[in-house]
Amino acid sequence: MTGQPIPVIIDCDTGVDDALALLFAVRHPGLDVRAVTCVAGNTDVDGVVRNTLTVLEQAGAGDIPVARGAERPLIEPVRTAQHVHGRDGMGDLGLPAPTRVPVDVDAVTLLRREILASPRPVTLIPTAPLTNIALLLRTHPEVVRNIERIVFMGGAVAVGNATPVAEFNVWHDPEAAAVLLTAGVPITMYGLDVFQRVLVPAADVQRLRASSEPALRMAGELLAHRDPATSGDPTPMGGLGDAGAVCAVVDPEGITTELLPVEVALAPGPTRGQTIVDRRPVPGESEIHEGTREQPLVDVALDVDVERYVKLWLTVVEGA
Repeated sequence: MTGQPIPVIIDCDTGVDDALALLFAVRHPGLDVRAVTCVAGNTDVDGVVRNTLTVLEQAGAGDIPVARGAERPLIEPVRTAQHVHGRDGMGDLGLPAPTRVPVDVDAVTLLRREILASPRPVTLIPTAPLTNIALLLRTHPEVVRNIERIVFMGGAVAVGNATPVAEFNVWHDPEAAAVLLTAGVPITMYGLDVFQRVLVPAADVQRLRASSEPALRMAGELLAHRDPATSGDPTPMGGLGDAGAVCAVVDPEGITTELLPVEVALAPGPTRGQTIVDRRPVPGESEIHEGTREQPLVDVALDVDVERYVKLWLTVVEGA
């Protein structure tokens, strides 16, 4: 990668794979991580702040400001994913408490400050429910003039995980996701269709677990973590998950995208939180009879070069 580092801000709900994303981001020379903001999701927001600070400390990151954000979605109650990420959100690995502390402003204030202060337009990388981002866009719409792109981990074209059709981050706060889509800046959706495919081979996971470097050992243990339903394999492959979205910022050619209309289902019921991606080549009866509704166009990731992203992540994280 040539030229100046890309200024990025990561908005996360640090659980297992957000931690892998942070570790990669702070160790990649082509990224300038200007801030990290925290939101409730995989665990409660105070746990997310603690986990984020611990990961940055373990990674040997510089003095990156970290802020506490929304402790619940705009409308929905908090519904954590501790059954997947452990009671502490980090696989219950017993990681040390951080010595650093968050900044004394809230996430939206920090987001506004760092976006507007950046000499180059910022790329936002939300890997969490989109509550902080929605609050930012509605409170300080002037920030969009200095946002290059938003690359978010969320949504699904095909199959959901929180429900049959909805992915967790969007399902957790569907209204916030709907606001994100109206941002008026280029958006890339790194959804479950690619998210679930990027797996680190078991041998690499074991090598990391055996490392003498604490950050790499932590990465190996996080990759090896499994929720109780899938914990039978003693040497499992490890999913990069959210880290793939950061790989997509560094190496966008590793994903195949298509510019498609996307909207979020907001009505109560079994489709709430679904990202409806319109892949039809021509309008259908709905448009013919009722007219075309305006829908935001999003670069939707439909395919991923798995080996390319696994190699990229391992090279950066181990080579730092």
